[in-house]
Amino acid sequence: MQSITANELKTKGIGVIESSVSETGEAIISVRGKNRYVVLDIEEYEKYREYELEVALQQTKADIAAGHYQAESVEQHMKRMDDDS
Repeated sequence: MQSITANELKTKGIGVIESSVSETGEAIISVRGKNRYVVLDIEEYEKYREYELEVALQQTKADIAAGHYQAESVEQHMKRMDDDS
């Protein structure tokens, strides 16, 4: 994964990102010597989001199977949230 400095981004513009992303599919932007941001092409980002949602779905299914949930009305839920805060 190629690292691009904030200064390079300022001087070379979006072209430096396009070049890096076209080669590797991603780029890291570093600010003051520290990696701060990751740039992905939109297809990679959409795959990442799908993976995140799949993991959340699997975690939810595991919680339900283990009985870690509450069946309640919206009103009951809102009252419980108010009581917890």
